[in-house]
Amino acid sequence: MQINVVSLFPDMIREAAAYGVCGRAVERQLVSLACINPRDFTEDAYQTVDDRPYGGGPGMVLKYEPMARAISAAQQGLPAGSRVVFLNPQGRVFDQSVAAEMTALPGLILIAGRYEGFDERLIDRFADDELSLGDYVLSGGEAAALVVMDAVIRLLPGVLGSPDSVESESFVDGLLDYPQYTRPESIAGSDVPAVLQQGNHAAIRRWRLKQALGRTWLRRPDLLEGRELTQEEQALLEEFRADHGDGSVEN
Repeated sequence: MQINVVSLFPDMIREAAAYGVCGRAVERQLVSLACINPRDFTEDAYQTVDDRPYGGGPGMVLKYEPMARAISAAQQGLPAGSRVVFLNPQGRVFDQSVAAEMTALPGLILIAGRYEGFDERLIDRFADDELSLGDYVLSGGEAAALVVMDAVIRLLPGVLGSPDSVESESFVDGLLDYPQYTRPESIAGSDVPAVLQQGNHAAIRRWRLKQALGRTWLRRPDLLEGRELTQEEQALLEEFRADHGDGSVEN
């Protein structure tokens, strides 16, 4: 996949993306990354990329001309079917399903905003999609771009060492992940659950599913709303709730 990021602070993207999963994916040429700075497309000595908003109000707005030139440059050479995505509080919320959807794209252009946002005509002309990380304010879209990149890149074939790593992660099946343990067996009086030490794979699978369901119910009950539980899932969740003194789940 080719990922191009339009940003006023391209070094933030390059440096952060050089580490971990993203860095290894780039090194192995599973992903190509380029950063385009709108300041390189300005025509004045001050490389001005923002101006006061029409109608008054605080802050500054990213100007149309340098942003449009930068986005057009980012589109050059990308294959058909690539998507231009503005990172914008007005966009749809980015989640695991959106990340999985984007792995099918041949190319991705992420537009990181700053100040009070974009001239709306940029979105009208270029946007294939708009994404928001959630209901809070960031100083700029670079952090959001890195989140989207990391979530998408780790799902690409061959990026992670084991395909099972992706399948067992939180949110892949709409649940939080089950608890994980490693050696030593006992720490400060807290032991690894016995079921994980006994080698019974059926029992381990059942325990993990029960814990994933229970943890989701405790911490993110919204993820269970509208989810149609299987008979096994229903029984395991009832067990978990009974263990925690909350009785059974309503059918």
